[in-house]
Amino acid sequence: MKVSDKIKEVPNKAECLYDFSQLEKALDKMAVEITHKLENENPVVLCVMIGALVPTGHLLTRLRFPLEVDYIHATRYRGAIRGGDLHWLVEPRKSLKDRTVLIVDDIMDGGLTLSAIMDYCNQLGAKAVYSAVMVNKIREREPGVNFEPDFTGVSTEDRFLVGFGLDYEEYWRNAPGIYAVATEHQ
Repeated sequence: MKVSDKIKEVPNKAECLYDFSQLEKALDKMAVEITHKLENENPVVLCVMIGALVPTGHLLTRLRFPLEVDYIHATRYRGAIRGGDLHWLVEPRKSLKDRTVLIVDDIMDGGLTLSAIMDYCNQLGAKAVYSAVMVNKIREREPGVNFEPDFTGVSTEDRFLVGFGLDYEEYWRNAPGIYAVATEHQ
């Protein structure tokens, strides 16, 4: 299967909002804040697949305290560029009961996915649940979402983004920055 020309041209027409060095500085700042809050908590870090794979990997190498890592796969997009109903694909293997949980996600958009994952962790008996996102979109949250992430890498306007874990039709998660996709590709 060949990659379409449309997919190939996405980064060429996108606007770089944060380059790799800026993201590294943001990750350093997040790591300091997370360490200050969680270094004595024996946390479970939950990576929200697939988007948070890249930021979680970069963040974990900066956290210099004991922690356990697991993942959860819940999605509203399933390859589309607009979200739909939440689909649970993989639940964590580690018990979250009486544990401090740090959920790492790629983006806080409307907040429905992250809110549902946080509720899920609480229902499983987590002692405390924190959220970290690489990108926080400055926008109105969906009805019923009444929180902001505990730890944020960078903030952007409400634009369609790609790179550093964020995808365009499942491609370009590997782009080494955060890019705003051109209007013609939205």
